[in-house]
Amino acid sequence: MPEEHADSGNPGRSWLERITQFFSAEPTSREDLLGLIRSLRGRDVLDADTLGILEGALEVSNLQVREIMVPRAQMISIRANSHPREFLPVVIECAHSRFPVLGDDPDEVLGVLLAKDLLPLVLDPARMERFSIKDHIRPAFIIPESKRLDSLLRDFRDNHNHMAIVVNEYGGVAGLVTIEDVLEQIVGDIEDETDVADDDYLIRELEHDEYTVQALIPIEDFNDHFGSQFSDDEFDTIGGLVMQQFGRLPERDESVTIGDFSFTVLSADARTIRLLRVTPPRALKN
Repeated sequence: MPEEHADSGNPGRSWLERITQFFSAEPTSREDLLGLIRSLRGRDVLDADTLGILEGALEVSNLQVREIMVPRAQMISIRANSHPREFLPVVIECAHSRFPVLGDDPDEVLGVLLAKDLLPLVLDPARMERFSIKDHIRPAFIIPESKRLDSLLRDFRDNHNHMAIVVNEYGGVAGLVTIEDVLEQIVGDIEDETDVADDDYLIRELEHDEYTVQALIPIEDFNDHFGSQFSDDEFDTIGGLVMQQFGRLPERDESVTIGDFSFTVLSADARTIRLLRVTPPRALKN
């Protein structure tokens, strides 16, 4: 029996050995390589999950950080001069593990604060009064928007970082990116026990008929959820509508009533509102 017939009939070969056989054509471009890999799926050499991972691994070399980062307007950050009583509710609500720490200038990145370093404050109120955020922040990993994802993944691995602050060409903060964001480009969405559906994240019900609402939620989606009739002719998001009512950028804990809804600012930076507490009219009338 010819050797190649013996090999093709051997079910014990690994998938890597079978791929190597097909690679004898020596693809000369990324498109050729993708086409060859996809042909293996058609030959039942690869399953759909493995094919997706291989395609994702090739794709990260073609993507830049700016294409997957969390933009500045959606970052949850902490001001260095704020007291734990001010930022702990936001830390608990968003359930992130790391937070950029900013100075008086929102483009001044002082470092990164880990949520686990705040646990002793919950158990010891006296320690909260003595807390100095500058004693707990860790160095920030700063990268440009143009950095390629494959290079960033190597940096995350070599430097043992899990988050990077992204800056634009002028040195201003453009957003942030995590190692999970990069890995999801390869293996797909990674969910853990704290993840919730997108709708639940944008609107989350609290006790006493109150809700937390991400300020970036479209007004149309807000109306659909609460049965309200706010106009989206001038603004796309509920945060824009609230800011218009204030006539300025509000500070944390400031409240305003629009129609029959009460809105309280839970988180805002120097440019935009990020998180709101909403009391709908049914609760207001109780």
